[in-house]
Amino acid sequence: MASLTTGHRSLSAARRLVVKIGSALLVDRTTGALRSDWLDGLAQDVAWLKGAGVQVVLVSSGSIALGREVLHLPATDLALEQSQAAAAVGQIRLARAYEEAMAPHGITTAQVLVTLEDSRDRRRYLNSRATLEQLITLGALPIVNENDTVATDEIRFGDNDRLAAQIAATIGADMLVLLSDVDGFYSANPGDDPGATRYDIIETITPEIEAQAGDAGSGLSKGGMKTKLMAAKTATAAGCAMAICHGAALRPLSALQDGANATWFTATLDPQAARKRWIAAMKPRGTVTLDAGAVRALTRGNSLLPAGIHAVSGTFGRGDPVAITGPDGHQLGLGLSRYTADEAQKIKGHQSAEIEALLGYPGRAALIHRDDMAL
Repeated sequence: MASLTTGHRSLSAARRLVVKIGSALLVDRTTGALRSDWLDGLAQDVAWLKGAGVQVVLVSSGSIALGREVLHLPATDLALEQSQAAAAVGQIRLARAYEEAMAPHGITTAQVLVTLEDSRDRRRYLNSRATLEQLITLGALPIVNENDTVATDEIRFGDNDRLAAQIAATIGADMLVLLSDVDGFYSANPGDDPGATRYDIIETITPEIEAQAGDAGSGLSKGGMKTKLMAAKTATAAGCAMAICHGAALRPLSALQDGANATWFTATLDPQAARKRWIAAMKPRGTVTLDAGAVRALTRGNSLLPAGIHAVSGTFGRGDPVAITGPDGHQLGLGLSRYTADEAQKIKGHQSAEIEALLGYPGRAALIHRDDMAL
């Protein structure tokens, strides 16, 4: 995990970086048109980071703002169905704009639309995680946005600050950058209080810090400082450091790398350690009992394959936590199952190559992947 030095972090030292982009940065407030020059600068930054070996994921607003202009809808106070219509029109334009900006750098873009339910429902969460992981592995640039065309108030994140933090936690990112219309977190609203001071580093989000957060958003963006603090809590708990910085510069990530004003929220654990702590705190819904060979394989850091499972008990679904026990019944740890209890019963003791024949459909080789296991 890259460390904080001289008040800021080196973006190029990150393993996996999530960048949140607000509507006000992408869309001109006056004309409603896309800011192509800004997007081209961002594309240069993404190309630089990917060239440095950093895996990058973008979480981007802008679809409603772009679609609203095309449909001649008012600038504020849209009804839900108007917002959904604007998103449907604007999302096509937003995806095309990213594709055209990244193509000269040889970067393949991928659109990923999610809702809050995709993180609440464990099966859908695992599917989203697997899709993002596969896109990253293949070298594509995932561009994530809330699926505003179907989301209702009950199933919305409501702002892309929290969505970005959830994505960072989902994919095990070690760094999250919120490109904003402010250059960090202040002790008070600097527009109202000339004595307000900006924090360089926040190691703990205290009640005092929370009390200093305001609600005001600006322009086309929805999120105020309270949502950014909520994002910071989610990210840092998942082992991901987070920065709030001004994004208006034509190459905002380069500016941050060079020491531009920002507030960094530190994480005390790396993403993998944070994930394993989260798994270890879960209540198991079933048990898988291993043979001695599988126990030895796990101690060497391997995933749990069906062939090493002697018995399965309990009722659990895909993604649910299960206890992992040795032949003597001693619990070795917990893990998230990639199969239901019924499926696990059918494939236990069998080789991974036999899974499709046993279940009637292709499956994953491991019943519990080593990244989803806390021993």
